Amino acid sequence: METSTSSSTERIPGCQQRSRRMLRVEEAQQFIWQKPASEKQRRGDKRAKNKAKPALLPMANVAMIDYTLEFLTATGVEETFVFCCWKSAEIKEHLQKSKWCRHTSPNTVRFVTSDLYRSLGDVLRDVDAKSLVRSDFILVTGDVVSNLNISRALEEHKLRRKMEKNVSVMTMIFKESSPGHHARCKEDDIVIAMDSATNRVLHYQRTQGLKRFRFPMSLFQNTIENVEVRHDLLDCHISICSPQVAELFTDNFDYQTRDDFVRGLLVNEEILGNQIHMHVTTEEYGAHICNLLMYEAVCSDIIRRWVYPLTPEMNFTDDKNQNYTHSKHNIYRGVDVSLGHGSMLKENVLIGQGTVIGSNCSIMNSVIGQNCRIGDEVTLDGAFLWDGVHVADNVQIHHSVICDEAEVKEKVKLKPHCVLSSQVVVGPDITLSEGTVISLHPPDEEEEDDDQFSDDSGVNKEESKVKLKGYNKKDVGSEGRGYLWKADDKNEDDEEQRQSLWGPAMLSEEESESDSDLSMGSEEPDSRAASPQLDDIKVFQNEVLGTLQRGEEENISCDNLVLEINSLKYAYNISLNEMMQVLSKVILEFPLQQLDANLDSQNYFSALLPVSAAPFDSSWGLSSGV
Repeated sequence: METSTSSSTERIPGCQQRSRRMLRVEEAQQFIWQKPASEKQRRGDKRAKNKAKPALLPMANVAMIDYTLEFLTATGVEETFVFCCWKSAEIKEHLQKSKWCRHTSPNTVRFVTSDLYRSLGDVLRDVDAKSLVRSDFILVTGDVVSNLNISRALEEHKLRRKMEKNVSVMTMIFKESSPGHHARCKEDDIVIAMDSATNRVLHYQRTQGLKRFRFPMSLFQNTIENVEVRHDLLDCHISICSPQVAELFTDNFDYQTRDDFVRGLLVNEEILGNQIHMHVTTEEYGAHICNLLMYEAVCSDIIRRWVYPLTPEMNFTDDKNQNYTHSKHNIYRGVDVSLGHGSMLKENVLIGQGTVIGSNCSIMNSVIGQNCRIGDEVTLDGAFLWDGVHVADNVQIHHSVICDEAEVKEKVKLKPHCVLSSQVVVGPDITLSEGTVISLHPPDEEEEDDDQFSDDSGVNKEESKVKLKGYNKKDVGSEGRGYLWKADDKNEDDEEQRQSLWGPAMLSEEESESDSDLSMGSEEPDSRAASPQLDDIKVFQNEVLGTLQRGEEENISCDNLVLEINSLKYAYNISLNEMMQVLSKVILEFPLQQLDANLDSQNYFSALLPVSAAPFDSSWGLSSGV
């Protein structure tokens, strides 16, 4: 394959060679956040993060890739392949300096880079071309934080493959989490149908923007006794895979993501003979950081000790700059931290080494990096300050991210969901509205496609751009330095930009229902070309509803109702399966036509029993064949 000839595999210097017991593959994504909806927004999303490296974004002052590697090492992984295409030099340098490349490390780290990696599919096709895997391996992205012990899931996976060779190709790891939980990303919300006896995945669907879910009738018509539908699961983005997974990606070039793979296997399960299973954990922690809202949620969970033992004072990276003391109300203080007179650290606060905080400050639910300078009378609530940030006096920052070496001058107020990129300066005496993104990259800067993923793209371009285009003082303040990035009014809107960083907002009920109807309609299988049109089915449904209503009002016998519905079936050319679907839907919705919409469950079932008794009577012809 062309991919294999343009990529390189190497063992990072300092990592000792040892026997291969388990292989783990990581996909280092181009962007850690959601892919923007358009090319221009993709560029803007990149500028918003400026010099940040996705796998190196600080999560409670520790790079995200360190959490992933710690999880794998604790699981028992002895060899790790890191696949990367963007900012690979910086990621490699970080790993070389970390404990993962010491001779005492139980986990050998290998680094694979290629400028052709654009998706998980590209990575796994390269893995198959190079024959890197010959046994089961763990597939996980570099933005996963977890303390899961997957030993039991691994044993179950191996047992299934031993009993039925090459049938079960993947075991997906999920955590029980109720809908609406802060650690559940709306982009990753799913509904799953599974075989309760074997944990086999039967149906997998993302639910973002949907109010109604569509399930194929085949789920309930097969020989499986107990089909369980679950919407209380959080996808940890951790999968135990057989070697056939990489081969299947090679055989199906349209598979670009894991979702493509799962959907493809479920649709073609009878043809390919492959199955996907799942493992659900209840107590442990696992989360995938797909946007800044999840970044904020997972940081908070780490500080609140939900990811124990991955807590700040444990210093699992063995970095001398990451030594913290832990006190009540989850206050973590690094070495040489100075706290001014009258300043209060209320709760859930992490302060990095060498940071100086002025007097009369109020800080809560915040993370402050190393060597930061905080002035007097500063309020930080849900603020995430990276290393070297300077904050002047009388500043208020709420639920925002301030990147490395940025500066916030006097009397500046940042409303929620603001992002200041590296080395940006704002102020003094200015208020940034909600969702503001400021970067050193001009918003109208065009970049060549060849530079999108190169390690040196855009390093010093902003310096030359400043000479041609000055900063807008209305956007960044009289002493500010940076550009306000906002959407192009012709093609995009500000809400779309906000969603690309912070994740999707809740849609209004009308929009959500409209999207749901479109999604449901788009899932109609092509094989129904010979079936009656949707309008005929809708008319048939209304006719059946009217027949049942008249039957109840006039006390018509079941035999006569059967004859009338049978005649409607032939009149509209409705198949038996379609008729049973319509009849089931009409019966279940019948009480809603008769009673108040706010009826409780007891009244609903009381109204349902009379109308549902007839279809299940032995004399009801529809259930025994028509």
